[in-house]
Amino acid sequence: MIDEPGILRGDEFVSSHDLDVRSKRAASALASLGVTRGDSVALLMRNDIPFFEAMAGANILGVSAAPVNWHLKPEEVADIVLDARAKVLVGHADLVRPLLDLLPPHVAVRVVPTPADIGDAYRIPSDQREVPEGATEWNGWIAGFEPRTDPPEPAPSAMLYTSGTTGKPKGVRRDPVTRPTRYHTELAKFCGFRPGVRAVVTGPMYHGAPLNWANGWVRSKGFVVLAPKFDPEGLLATIEKYRITHLMLVPIMFNRLLQLPEEVRNRYDVSSLQHVTQGAAPCPRHVKRAMIDWWGPVFYEMYGSLEIGLVTGADSAEWLAHEGTVGKPLPGVELRILDDEGNEVPPGVPGEIYTRIAEQPDFEYTNNPEDRRRIERDGFLTAGDVGYVDEDGFLYLNDRKKDMIISGGVNIYPPQIEECLLTMPGVRDVAVFGIPDDEYGESVAAAVELDGTTPVTADEVRAYVRARMASYNAPKVVEFREIPRLESGKILKRQLREPYWRGVGRTI
Repeated sequence: MIDEPGILRGDEFVSSHDLDVRSKRAASALASLGVTRGDSVALLMRNDIPFFEAMAGANILGVSAAPVNWHLKPEEVADIVLDARAKVLVGHADLVRPLLDLLPPHVAVRVVPTPADIGDAYRIPSDQREVPEGATEWNGWIAGFEPRTDPPEPAPSAMLYTSGTTGKPKGVRRDPVTRPTRYHTELAKFCGFRPGVRAVVTGPMYHGAPLNWANGWVRSKGFVVLAPKFDPEGLLATIEKYRITHLMLVPIMFNRLLQLPEEVRNRYDVSSLQHVTQGAAPCPRHVKRAMIDWWGPVFYEMYGSLEIGLVTGADSAEWLAHEGTVGKPLPGVELRILDDEGNEVPPGVPGEIYTRIAEQPDFEYTNNPEDRRRIERDGFLTAGDVGYVDEDGFLYLNDRKKDMIISGGVNIYPPQIEECLLTMPGVRDVAVFGIPDDEYGESVAAAVELDGTTPVTADEVRAYVRARMASYNAPKVVEFREIPRLESGKILKRQLREPYWRGVGRTI
């Protein structure tokens, strides 16, 4: 058992003290390449210790780190590196290789050998894990520099890119936090960022939630295990082995955990868990209840977005008293639910969710000011989500405004239908979306992924919905297929919709 703060990845452990020294060496090394305020350092890595070294090194110089989705095609990665104005790219060997001929000479590349545990998890050929001939290896490179002693510069937050589920990914660059604020202090408490934390990072750190929680745990001097990828039984074994207290999970991970056979779930001791944050995607109520029944009242649900920040939260007791809620506004957060004309609507009535966090530094979309202006109304910002508040001020989500189906003038919310169908025997996963309808404008379609335990027909799917919801929620079209999801759990609905809308001449 490792009892000191630091990061563990595979068999490699780096203490908090050594990480600090290595990060200051990284700052000196990056400065030698001319990295300065206004630049960024792009990171193309899976969950690894040099990720933190490069990010912290950039921050010491007052520079943003820009984590890049390593699932993207090389050409897409190169576009993001240039959009982020990155002067340096630091990446795992197998990920960097295809980029060496795509990046312009002004982008310096530093290569981290792909570790064995990561290489094995992703079945990367051995020869692809090594630093390419002629490239500069990260670890040896920073070892040649003395730790930087100048005081750190105020640094913008990591420049993350939107997931691109509704369009081209956009870079979000936020101004530095220059002083402690009540909002950030209360947020850290709610997220469980404190000394003594023992945590596992289960998701890829190009996503905001895994990155921000990993950063919070590391900066608060916790013991942090980096998992190469999410593995349900592997996570349970890690919790037991290292007496893990804190996690950040998304609902798709809950589903995978609950799909484990009961004898596997009962094999591991998870009693050390104290604080499991959940967010990034809507969680079906029956799934959340099942997790609370299994792990106890250790769950903290949050709602927010990359652009806006975290705006609401609910602990397990609050959620059980207000099932389905994503919480009440956190201290310092103002919340409004507006109709299409910008008027506030009463409790219980859905509208577009707008928020303002006075103490949150402002942000910009890189090279895209018009999109930034489009999401603001009277100083309040929206992520495009539709929801309502109850009489006690708890927020509930209906859908993304772009995903809401309007059929014959009736607003239909896909998450409600998805939650219903996820309780149907034989259904593993489901995605509901709108398709063109000459009479009603739109009609409901459902992509249904089966688990193989029970035969299911399209008529049975429709009947199941009609028995539990208003009949207009029943899908006109049922397609049996695998559901395309990001690792964050977000469904790629654009990918499901496109074949139906192609050539129609409209998108709603």
